[in-house]
Amino acid sequence: MPYIVVKAYPKDPKIRREVAEEINRIFLEKWGCAQEAISIRFEEFAPEDWEREVKQGEIDPNADKMTILSGKRQDPAE
Repeated sequence: MPYIVVKAYPKDPKIRREVAEEINRIFLEKWGCAQEAISIRFEEFAPEDWEREVKQGEIDPNADKMTILSGKRQDPAE
């Protein structure tokens, strides 16, 4: 705990490492979990696959659970 999956367009490995380190740091500092508890994975999608695979497949069906949706803060149901 936690297992974090970042779904995004492909990025350079250096950028993925930097982002993973920032996510890791935030979870260590803010979430208060131990380093060995954190797992982070990147799942990359080509731009032409994004709408079908991620937006329609995952984002839209879970819109009511999103904390930030399309750049706007949400108040997810609790």
